[in-house]
Amino acid sequence: MNKKIGVYICHCGGNISDYVDVEKVKDSVTDEEGVVLVRTTMFACSDATQKEMIEDITGSALDGLVVASCSPKLHLVTFRAVAERAGLNKYNYVHANIREQVSWAHSDDKAGATEKAVQLVKSAIAKVRLATPLEPIVIPSKKAVAVIGAGIAGMRAAIELADMGCPVTIIEREHFVGGRVAQWDILFTTDQTGKELITRLYDDIMQHPGITLLTGAEVISNTGSIGDFTLQVRITPRYIEEKCDPGNLQMAIDACPVEVPDAFNFNITTRKAIYHNFPSEYPQYPVIDIENCTRCGECEKICPSVNFSQQEKTVELNVGSVLMATGFDPYTPDRGEFGYEQFENVITLPQFKRLIDLHEDTLMYKGKKIENVAYIYCVGSRQIEGEASMETPEAVDENIAGCDISGDNRYCSRYCCTSVIHAAIEAEKKFNNLTNYHFTRGIRTYGKQELLYAESLKNGDIYLQSYEDDPPVVYRENGSTMVKINDILSGKKMVSVKADLIVLVTGMVPRADNSVASLFKIPRGRDKFFNEIHMKLRPVETVIDGITISGACQGPKNITESVSSALSAATKSFSYVSRGELELEPIIAIIDSELCDWCGKCTGACPYDAITKTASGGKEIAEINNSICKGCGMCLPVCPVNAINLTAYSDKEIESMIDALAG
Repeated sequence: MNKKIGVYICHCGGNISDYVDVEKVKDSVTDEEGVVLVRTTMFACSDATQKEMIEDITGSALDGLVVASCSPKLHLVTFRAVAERAGLNKYNYVHANIREQVSWAHSDDKAGATEKAVQLVKSAIAKVRLATPLEPIVIPSKKAVAVIGAGIAGMRAAIELADMGCPVTIIEREHFVGGRVAQWDILFTTDQTGKELITRLYDDIMQHPGITLLTGAEVISNTGSIGDFTLQVRITPRYIEEKCDPGNLQMAIDACPVEVPDAFNFNITTRKAIYHNFPSEYPQYPVIDIENCTRCGECEKICPSVNFSQQEKTVELNVGSVLMATGFDPYTPDRGEFGYEQFENVITLPQFKRLIDLHEDTLMYKGKKIENVAYIYCVGSRQIEGEASMETPEAVDENIAGCDISGDNRYCSRYCCTSVIHAAIEAEKKFNNLTNYHFTRGIRTYGKQELLYAESLKNGDIYLQSYEDDPPVVYRENGSTMVKINDILSGKKMVSVKADLIVLVTGMVPRADNSVASLFKIPRGRDKFFNEIHMKLRPVETVIDGITISGACQGPKNITESVSSALSAATKSFSYVSRGELELEPIIAIIDSELCDWCGKCTGACPYDAITKTASGGKEIAEINNSICKGCGMCLPVCPVNAINLTAYSDKEIESMIDALAG
């Protein structure tokens, strides 16, 4: 049966029609086989045009639809919905991209662009002639979500999911929840402390019957797919009973002979191998660091709650969706980078923030009173392209620090400017006679955070600015640590400042240990953070169906932005599991069992592990997992006997499109 095809060609306001003669495109395809209706429209995506399409489909009994407009990434779903509302199978609609692929690519050649647009529309018509109605693949979905990470994003997402009636399991690798926010005192743009915020969220979690919290827990295996993930979670014991006497516990801590750097304070202090968490971390009972514990037995003699007989255990979770909220690491400078680990009074911004919290009346560092603080911005962010050329200080001059700023972290970490300015303001409030010098490459305090910058200027903080490729230099002179800069704000004047403490304003980088990402095959962007499908249209979805991302694991974010993305990810994860079943895209690979004689090449080519070996008809053949297959087509060209086809993109359909393009 010949199809009755309708074609719509969009002006896109002028984005297309300024560079493509859309009327000529219309005239060129009017007589194509099966085409009964061709229209041009100013905006195909407008409500008025969508209504017109529905009327045409129903009134002219169309059974094929072509829209030539902008990228299908923007409006494929829009026009599929139009087809469905008109009673037309949405897979009998084909999209032709004549904006990104034509008008934007060939804006200097209108005649050539027009001819290319004609060919693309004709190829879309050729495809829709052979298109067959398809129905979504329906699979059951377990109404449960696993949230990996119990920082601010993970906790907030879990509460949102549970409030919508979805059972949630939070999996936190550390023994305490709270993430980075637990390490901060007063938060910028609010009078809250990190402790207050984490306490409120933790209380909500513990009181909610729909949330299970696992600490000291790590996902060690993942099988299944959207709607039916099976996770194996390894839980490390605390080696201390939950109910313990605080007095005995403190004596046991005092008796412990082992001291290790305290990661909570970014290693500027130490803790014992048996330790109690900080007031801003929960659960509020202790843990033994078994990796550093020498098993000397001193704590056991004092505290009966110590229990080394506790064993690791593995639990299995079955969930319909997984929400990633694994957070970030602060950038750690190389030794010698702006004097880090070369001069004793050079620290990072996270260390400085903890230093402020740990002192009351006088700011001290390594026994010395601090009066002049120099902040060097963009350390580990906004790095320039090129090979690192920083020689070791010993090879040049031990009194001059390296200052090479080349590297892979080209992005701006966004939160650092506001964070350091806020820290400087809080330090000035808390400690008398403190002078702040800010060595910047330009300030980025966006939105209401600009008020902090204004307050800092009012307080008398001094700002100096260098060029992107001309960073400040840190050096020692007459026993003092100095910072000099070619200051463009004072007409390129060379300015030197004597600093009691130098704070390197470090940005955010992806977690160094993020093995969970490999388990789920989550793609990363050029910045090495988790990559979403589309930053505007699908900002928390990944190409792995059922896996959402939130917070700083997908890029630098402040608390407000992390919470916003967590709520978005929670909503998207809930949409996967809320109805108990899922409709999946039916565009998948299909195996011809008669032609297939298992060779395994398709399995090696599949990026989603959607192809396995099975027995059929007395031989081994390939089998497609319909719920995992993304219809990417990577398996098709490697099959030596052409036993694999792709629904909606069969050889016949593709060949017809090629013929149309070649004609």
